[in-house]
Amino acid sequence: MSKTTTGHPKGLYTLFATEFWERFSYYGMRGFFVLYLTAELINGGFGLDKKAAYSIYGIFTALVYITPIIGGILADKLIGQRKSIYIGALLMALGQFTMALSVATHHDMFLTREMSLYLGLGLLILGNGFFKPNISTMVGGLYSSNDPNKDSGFTIFYMGINLGAFVTNFIGGSLAENVGWQYGFIAAGVGMVISTIWFFLRETSIVSGETNLPVGMPPKDDPEAKNKLVSKDWSNILVYVAGITVFSYILVHIIITVDTDLIMNVVYALAVAGISYLGWTIFQNTSGKTEWSRVIVILALAVFNVVFWSGFEQAGTSFNTFANEYTNRNYLTGILGEEGIPASWFQSINAVFIIILAPLFTIIWDKLSQNKLNPRTPFKFAWSLVFLGIGFGVMAIANDTYNESQMLISPMWLVMVYFFHTVGELCMSPIGLSMITKLSPPKIVSVMMGLWMGSIALGNGLASQMTAISEKYGFDTFYFITIYALVAAVIAFLVSPILNKLMKGIH
Repeated sequence: MSKTTTGHPKGLYTLFATEFWERFSYYGMRGFFVLYLTAELINGGFGLDKKAAYSIYGIFTALVYITPIIGGILADKLIGQRKSIYIGALLMALGQFTMALSVATHHDMFLTREMSLYLGLGLLILGNGFFKPNISTMVGGLYSSNDPNKDSGFTIFYMGINLGAFVTNFIGGSLAENVGWQYGFIAAGVGMVISTIWFFLRETSIVSGETNLPVGMPPKDDPEAKNKLVSKDWSNILVYVAGITVFSYILVHIIITVDTDLIMNVVYALAVAGISYLGWTIFQNTSGKTEWSRVIVILALAVFNVVFWSGFEQAGTSFNTFANEYTNRNYLTGILGEEGIPASWFQSINAVFIIILAPLFTIIWDKLSQNKLNPRTPFKFAWSLVFLGIGFGVMAIANDTYNESQMLISPMWLVMVYFFHTVGELCMSPIGLSMITKLSPPKIVSVMMGLWMGSIALGNGLASQMTAISEKYGFDTFYFITIYALVAAVIAFLVSPILNKLMKGIH
């Protein structure tokens, strides 16, 4: 496979830039979404209280990670990763532009404000299901299972994610908060269009017909395709996009008009059916003691993944409102207007630290590998939970400082929190993506990637309920998550030697 001077396949950089623009789109709307929902009607928002906004945010971000299970299955069994990426990208672009329509105060009966909001979210959720697991699977497919460059390749890819997340809040967030919410959504939609165009131009050269992505074709490939999509593939992509858009409109219309209890019963039934099908798929395509041993490791690490993201995803909810209401953003008032720094800009701090620290972590992992000292994956997960707990300890002190003084606190508190959480993220997220491609049974790599995204979904859903859970037991939310994360870290350290043995030679 063709490689660059860095030792990584050329296709890595195609996928890097594709993911950059997709994350520009996703994190752009995510950065100001809760602020948009809680903004007063007169200011173009929906005027929701925090709990209602957190709930919508939590459901959205959870579903964003559940649909990859379906997208992974479809890619493995039917359409392949490349077509899935195109389908997902086009749906997400439509979703962002539909979200922009939700800002308008007047709509006709076919597309009200509420309808536009939920239809846009639905298209983003389903589009992400096609896109997210399959681009990560394609990155893994560029390397052999025990390629020493694989972890560092995923870390480079992870930088693409965070470069997009870094840039977007300065553009989309500023437009949304200072000009109009709709312009933030439009900026996110444009980013998704650029992602699609880039992938189209790079995955197969129009001039030479050659590709630097020798992976991701449909499982039953047309012999005439020669590792590139043909006309019937493009027709298939458009049919999927049109069909899913119509389906989403009908589904959202039903959700808005039908009794809530009935909807929840249907959701629970579908969840049970989905989990059962996922379990059956894994059972049918896993064979031998070695494969089953490695699947057990994936399931065990998925539990720690849930714990991590249930804390980390406070960034879009409680951290976002903390930045908006309790943090001194006015020290640049003369440059950035009366409100100073837009609250959504704080969402870029994590991305800044990723950009700074990811190359350093790549060097560290490579050097440790050369000296045979690189920690095994379960130990890296344990350390990620330690840093998560430290970050929440800092956040708890910051919250106490505000409560005692009733004065806006320094932005540096949030900077410190995001630093520790970023270090934890680098020990968890790219390592987890790499681990899935190493340990999964060969026939269901995308399905297992979908399962992994499902564990992140559970973490996101749990994140939106952490305040309610902690208050139920009489704890401050930030202290509660501090203890919760550190206890999980201790458990992770204790079971790591067992999990290392079950990995059966995979590092």
